[in-house]
Formats: sequence, structure tokens, C-alpha cells
Amino acid sequence: MIKILFQSFFLLFFAIPAVWAAPPEDDSSAADANRNLQGQVTSVSQFSDVQPTDWAFGALQSLVERYGCIAGYPNSTYRGNRALSRYEFAAGLSACLDRINELVATATSDLVNKQDLAVLQKLQSDFAAELATLRGRVDTLEAHTATLEEQQFSTTTRLNAQIITAVSDTFGNRVGGDASGNPKRERDESRPYFANRGRLNLESSFTGKDLLRVRLEFGNFANSNGTSQIAAATGTGMTRLNFDYDSNDTLFVPHIRYYFPVGDSLNFVVGPTGIGYTDISTTVTPATIADDGNGVPSLFGSYSPLFRRGGGGAAVNWNISSELVLTLGYLASTPNVPSGSNGLFNGGYNALAHLAYYGKQGAIGVAYSHGYSPGGVVDLAAGTGSTLSNAPFGNNIATSNDIVGAQGFYRFSPNFQIHGWGGYIWANAKNSGLSDISNGRGGTDSLFVNSGDNANVWFGAIGMSFPDVGGKGNLPGILFGIPPRVSNSDVRQDRDNAYHIEAFYRYRLNDNISVTPGFWVILNPENDSRNDTQYVGVIRTTFDF
Repeated sequence: MIKILFQSFFLLFFAIPAVWAAPPEDDSSAADANRNLQGQVTSVSQFSDVQPTDWAFGALQSLVERYGCIAGYPNSTYRGNRALSRYEFAAGLSACLDRINELVATATSDLVNKQDLAVLQKLQSDFAAELATLRGRVDTLEAHTATLEEQQFSTTTRLNAQIITAVSDTFGNRVGGDASGNPKRERDESRPYFANRGRLNLESSFTGKDLLRVRLEFGNFANSNGTSQIAAATGTGMTRLNFDYDSNDTLFVPHIRYYFPVGDSLNFVVGPTGIGYTDISTTVTPATIADDGNGVPSLFGSYSPLFRRGGGGAAVNWNISSELVLTLGYLASTPNVPSGSNGLFNGGYNALAHLAYYGKQGAIGVAYSHGYSPGGVVDLAAGTGSTLSNAPFGNNIATSNDIVGAQGFYRFSPNFQIHGWGGYIWANAKNSGLSDISNGRGGTDSLFVNSGDNANVWFGAIGMSFPDVGGKGNLPGILFGIPPRVSNSDVRQDRDNAYHIEAFYRYRLNDNISVTPGFWVILNPENDSRNDTQYVGVIRTTFDF
């Protein structure tokens, strides 16, 4: 009986000598295949790809139905023509040896002869190393599983985090003069500084398809009144870093987001705080570019300013097809404050409609955003442009806005891609009164604004990047753009165009650490040629885990 068993086994697995000529090129593929094997089958009819006309059908039928030591794949296939790794053979042999031991233990003493035992001993000797490796892998997995079960943070929650540190400085006389606004004392007030920002994301799934994210954040990129250190020192937000947000080194919760699908084509996002357009849709910018810690270092250069707005609310994504996605969302600025000019529907808000098409080599999107600010802090350009473009009627005037934008990217090759965006903003004053409006030189003038006054802002950028050039995981890139500018207004418009020119090189040390030197130049900062050119240099180090 044992002789027949081994003859059948070797007929199946040794019929093609080329299988044993060399190990597989990718051992991980073989390991994955081993892990995907289903349990022992009891009938050859369970294999959908085995036919009675196959040359090895008889041998396979004998092994399966007489001895029960052959396993298939979860989709009920045997894949008899697939190349076999030595590990897979060892796993199959081990199963048959276990079956033999069962038969020997329950059979009569004359069932096994010396020749059968010799064959068995030779096979055990020849494949001792593979069998030992297989046992070692199983033991290791059991040990790791036991450790994870004892030390796991949660059965439903995982932690991922990003810590960013940066050494930065700017060069060029402060916009409009010194910090007191004295134009006769223009000077470079910035000094080299070292700051950090950390985000800890607790991500939970309850069904395997949904995702609840609660973010903890800390950082010290701002001064005591909350404004960006680099913007305060230079007099313009055009010098801001992409990650220079602040909590005065206090740990707080800035973001809660819950994602869940409904059916095959709809998914929803809801959250009471810290939900931006980037959390309900994509920026249609390569992920390697838009990431705070691993992409473009500047605030303006990362992605379209259109997507830098949000609050708390809900959104739905409709997958019209595998390539076409429509996003509709509504986000209130202060949904958690139940007082006048606040709340879910009575205060500031932003609403988005975004249609994006994703192809094999790239993507393109068209977006429309409508928003309203009751006054206090108006931020139409999300801090990426001139002070006037952020609040064309000043912060004392309630302002509505409509924005249209187009954005996209295209990969010409694995090592070369181009991306860009552009947008136009229509702003409308909703009440009348005196308001302090930026003069482009670091100061303000009190001007009268009439309800119904209009202002128009436009912006755009184009960039090129080169993934994996200089080493796997590296990313050199350059970008040219025109930050948001008030081109037409019933009250005041910007004098000139500012120009943003940037270069960076992300160097990947390993899967968890990257270092990015970056440098950009702002010509005519605050859209005013009377201001000195600003130069910004940064060395960013990012830890992802």
C-alpha cells in the first residue's frame, strides 16, 4: 500500500524534471500560494480543473480518494500544470507522511515491508531541511500570533502615525518693513528655526469595509497667537510650509472621520470636526506630491487651494463607473457651536461638487465649490496667496464665494509625471461697512464696502516630478505657479502677479524615514513688486510608522 502511495505521489510531482531545476524567482509568491491552500479534499471531483482525460488523473484519484492527502486552492482548482516549489512539495509530503502514520497505527503488522520503510526513510532524509524549515515557519507564526494576541492594542483598532521635523529659514527683507509695519526699517527678520508636527491616527473598522479615524495632533510651528512663525517673520503667507500648523505643543483632537460604503457604488463620509475636502474627495494630484510629509514642502505647491477648506459635515462619493467618480459634500465651519452665526446651517459653510475621471496613466477632475463666511476670519485662498486674496473685503464683512477649478496629472513613464491645477474665485460682499483691507505692504487701510461688491481671484500651477530617480522611493520635483491674486475688485485689487518657483528632492532612507531638502522663491510677494523677493529653504525629515 505504501509503495503504491509513493508511486502515485512521485508520478504527480516528479513527472516534469524542469520543476526542480531552480527555486522560484520569488519565494514570497510560493509562500503566498502555500498560505492560500485549502484543507484536504475527499474526492477528485472537487477539483474544477481536473478531467478524467488528464494523463495523471488515476494517480491523483488514488491519492485523494484512497489516502486523502492532497490539498487544492480556495477556488476549487488543483492547478496541475503549475510549477512546484520545494516548500510546496515538502508541505504535500508532510501531509502524506502523517496519513501513513495513521494507516500504520491502525493496520496489521505485515502491511509495511522493509523496502517501503527504506523509501520512507530516504524521503525523510532527502527533505529533512525543507521539513525543518516548514516546521520552523509554523512555530514562528504561532509565537508571533501569541505575542500579538497578548500585546495587541485592540482587536478593531490600529495605530499609524507621521512625525515631521523641519529646519527652515527665509531670506529677504520682510514685506512692508519690520513687524511694527515701519517701511523704513525693512530687514530680514527670520532666523533659522527647528520645529515639529506629529499626527497619531487611531483607525478602527467594525465590518472590514468601513473606517473610523480619530486623530491626535501636536506641533509647534506657530507663535503664541497661533499664526505661522514663517508668515509672521516674512509678512506673507506665500512662504508657508505645507505642515506648519500648530497646537503650542498641546495634544488635541483636530479630526474625526467615519467612512462606510453602501452597496457597490456609493460610499459616505461623515465627521463632526476637521473634515476637509481632501477627506471627502481626492485632489487629483499624485499622492507622492500632495502628502504633507513626503511631497512638496510649500503650502501653495502641494495641491489646489480649492481643496483647502472644510469643517464638519457629510459627503457621498458615487462611483458612476470604474473610472468616473462624483463627490457631493457639505461641511459647516463650526457645526458644534449652537450660537448665532454658527451651527450646522446658520454659520459658515462650504459645499463641494467634484467630478473626477481616472485613467490608466493619469486623471483629471473638475470641481465647483460654494462657500460662505459670516465674517471674523475670511480665508478664501486658504493662506496660500496674498492677504488681500484671502479677504478681499477684509475680515469684518460677511463674504460668499463660488470657485471653479480643474486639476489633473499624467504619467508619461514610471519615472516622469506632470501635474497641474487652476482655479477662479467669485467673491461677493454680503453686508456694508468700514473694513480694514490689506494694502499689499504688510498693513491695512480702512475702506468702505458696499453690500453686493464683487472681487475675482485666480490661481494656477504646473509641476513635474520624477519618481524613483536616484533610487527607489526617491522623488525629485519642480513646480512653477501663480499664487491666488485679486485680479478685479469693486474695492481693491492686487497691484502685480507673484510667482512661485520651487524645487525639492525627497530622499528615502528606508520605508519609514525620508529626508527632503526644498527651496522656493517668491517673486513680488503679496502680489506687489515693491516687496523684496523672498527665498525659503527647508530640510524636512519625516517618520512614518
